[in-house]
Amino acid sequence: MPPKFGTSGLRGLVTELTPELVSAYVHAFLRACPQGSAVHVGQDLRPSSPAIAASVIAAVRAAGLTAIDHGAVPTPALALASMQAGDAAVMVTGSHIPADRNGLKFYVPSGEVSKADETAILAVLETAFTPSATQGGHETHEKALPAYVARYSNAFGADALSGLRVGVYEHSSVARDVMGEIFRSLGAETVSLARSDVFIPVDTEAVDPATRDLLAGWARDHGLDAIVSTDGDSDRPMLADAKGVIVPGDLLGPITAAMLGADTLVTPVSSNTAIDAMPQFAAITRTRIGSPFVIAAMEQMLQTDPATQVAGYEANGGFLLGFDANGPAGPLPPLMTRDSILPLVAPLAAARAAGQSLSELVAALPPRFTAADRVQEVPSEQSSALIATLSDSANARADFFEGVDAEQAIDLTDGLRVTFKDGAVVHLRPSGNAPECRCYAEAGSADAALTLVNVHLAKLKARLG
Repeated sequence: MPPKFGTSGLRGLVTELTPELVSAYVHAFLRACPQGSAVHVGQDLRPSSPAIAASVIAAVRAAGLTAIDHGAVPTPALALASMQAGDAAVMVTGSHIPADRNGLKFYVPSGEVSKADETAILAVLETAFTPSATQGGHETHEKALPAYVARYSNAFGADALSGLRVGVYEHSSVARDVMGEIFRSLGAETVSLARSDVFIPVDTEAVDPATRDLLAGWARDHGLDAIVSTDGDSDRPMLADAKGVIVPGDLLGPITAAMLGADTLVTPVSSNTAIDAMPQFAAITRTRIGSPFVIAAMEQMLQTDPATQVAGYEANGGFLLGFDANGPAGPLPPLMTRDSILPLVAPLAAARAAGQSLSELVAALPPRFTAADRVQEVPSEQSSALIATLSDSANARADFFEGVDAEQAIDLTDGLRVTFKDGAVVHLRPSGNAPECRCYAEAGSADAALTLVNVHLAKLKARLG
């Protein structure tokens, strides 16, 4: 499958992300979108990322613009640096997908590109590019990480996590060093866990049983209050409690939003419906899955009312802040791109301030539980065809969902989301980032949600081969 735009950025096989293809996309981006006075470039820790980043920098310079090379840096830290400078950015990352794939995430000076921007990029992709008569400059900057640390230390303060012992599951996350630095700046004691020289495709939405066992063992053996981690480019968080039990991303979102005083939420249709029973939020908007859709809805709200205290988040936990918030120690400016650190710090700080453990804080939320997993190495066309058949035929759905309560409603916002009369939900959709078919479930207990995922994942595997 050739490289294409998915739910967040361009993705494809490394073998297909040739210097020529990378240059073509970068030049199309620069012609179709605003870029300010320079283009900031970052990369994750995949083996292929340095060479692709070099191609990005060469393409920027060929267009006559200055390339500001940040090296290995978290995506939200790169976005923060470029947006503060009023410049564009390109992040080289495949996020959570395997190392044989990689990709590009594009940022205009105001933030992440929209779906309209992606359409504009594709419209000029095949047109000829004329190199600039003057080669652009090449600068190396090391300011993004200190600014990213300061964002949280200034807002939360040196004692926000005092007394907590936090494990940092480092693996191959590009934030593995700065994550520990941030937590120590907030008063936590940190324990480094499982640093890897080999890229590990951690998906915070579909954590495998072996990793869950590791988290439980680390929490027990090291006497930890929590374990924190991220995906490869660090725009998706993973937070586990003192028993190593993962707190789902679509619970981290509303906990973080409530702590910061947001009154309006934007989140994809796949997110936990517990927010519907949370009185803190006056308005909730559901979108298709993918940060560009969340950002578009947030921007529309802010255009209508600039004073709206809106926050967005995804089921993977990535959090988007759309207003000037106040942390316990100071201001926290907006960051309209998916961030992993804020939804790690805020729930732990909120629990500590309330004299609770993280698990106690989570247990106080409305009792709705989610689970998710995916069938891998399945062409999107194959997944789409099956989901289209199920969407079009009540009989086909009755057969596929046999053993679950009677169907109450379906939602076709993004894939097929079926609500059953007992309140359970099963949601099927092709991944926008990889050849995968995702299965989400929601129920009144964690075990019931996990069972729904496992049962229907087996059915997907049988149907999709």
